Amino acid sequence: MKKKYDLTEGNILYKLTLLSLPIMGMSLIQMAYNMIDMIWIGRLGNGAVAAVGTAGFFLNFGFAITALIFIGTGIRTSQSVGEKDYEKANSYAETSIINTIGLITVFIVGILIFRYQLIGFFKLNNPEIEKMAADYMTITAFGIFFSALSLVFTRIFNGHGDSKTPFLITSIGLILNIILDPVLIFGLFGFPRLEVIGAATATVLAQTIVSTILFIYLRKNYKIFTHGFTYDMKKTRDIFKIGTPIAAQRILFTGFSVFIARIIANWGADAIAVQRIGVQIESLSWITAGGFQGALAAFVGQNYGAKKYDRIKKGYFNAIGIISVLGIFVSFILIVFPEPIFRIFLQDDHIVSLGASYLRILGVSQLFMVVEMTTVGGFQGIGKTLPPSIVSIILTGARIPMALLLSATVLELNGIWWSITISSILKGIALPIWFMIHLKRFKEEKNLVTN
Repeated sequence: MKKKYDLTEGNILYKLTLLSLPIMGMSLIQMAYNMIDMIWIGRLGNGAVAAVGTAGFFLNFGFAITALIFIGTGIRTSQSVGEKDYEKANSYAETSIINTIGLITVFIVGILIFRYQLIGFFKLNNPEIEKMAADYMTITAFGIFFSALSLVFTRIFNGHGDSKTPFLITSIGLILNIILDPVLIFGLFGFPRLEVIGAATATVLAQTIVSTILFIYLRKNYKIFTHGFTYDMKKTRDIFKIGTPIAAQRILFTGFSVFIARIIANWGADAIAVQRIGVQIESLSWITAGGFQGALAAFVGQNYGAKKYDRIKKGYFNAIGIISVLGIFVSFILIVFPEPIFRIFLQDDHIVSLGASYLRILGVSQLFMVVEMTTVGGFQGIGKTLPPSIVSIILTGARIPMALLLSATVLELNGIWWSITISSILKGIALPIWFMIHLKRFKEEKNLVTN
């Protein structure tokens, strides 16, 4: 059994940074995937951006559903490694992979059957954009299968303290995507011009290759599926129990986003395009924070398994310190330089003006958002997935009535952006307070055992 990093010993800041940097790098790669797609798709016009954005909302449901599995997989793998029970870690891994294959297959079938009805929900009233959205959804749906497996594979690697390997392998996919995007979108070097279908095809091919290499490396170095396979129904129930609150949170989050997008659609396809591109730009912070969330989850998980509660507290505050610097930096960039950033994707002055307002308003909440997301990693590490789900469901759900209320005022479209920012600020305050209550309980339990 090959184990990269023992996170239960040594300098906390060094170990946490060592684990987090590749995960953050991999998250930035994912952001680059999306941004490269948007840059090239933006050259096809506002309608193409709106089409891809509309389809993307429903495809996100696939990743949300996968959280039912990969969250519990990462938690139990890291805790098993902390206990130095590698056979148990592999059993969780193999069970999770099998569950992912079955679950995502059912989801893909559903997407393909109901894709036209789903796109019709937005009432875009533009047959050309609706067709592009349906075509993009059809191709990309197959990529979700490999993306979902990659998420599970990555959590298994991270649970063993190995974040470098998935980072390097995912980088291969980014390079491939960079090459294929313009070739397939615009029909270069003798290839047919596929436009949005080309963007979807490039992404699917890259995801397929990355997922395949991850599995081969995982099997070779961590002996997954080397002796047949282990499917443990008891472990399935355990994984689902841990993952259900987070999956419910992410599914509802995506659902809330769909309803918010439906409200945005009242301002036309340009407004949808603004949100789609704005989300990609803003992802500089939330995708990176998501990577750091994974690092903290693995760190806390191993130390929780080893019953080293003092390291959990120190690791958490080290992580919050690092991620806060990122949040402040991104806020500064979004608030001060919104126009030139948005103009990278689209050049229409009206859309750039709308996009600049989006970035300035969302820039206010970046610090709170990254703190909230990193804290989720702490909760995941100790196996407590319900608190962050409760906070997220309540406050994210509040965006809908806030958006309806604020957009009916003089703020109009900007009122929707303020509803997102206000809820993010509240989540970034509430969740850390709740986690610190848990840290205090750890100290009390330790003192009780000592005495």
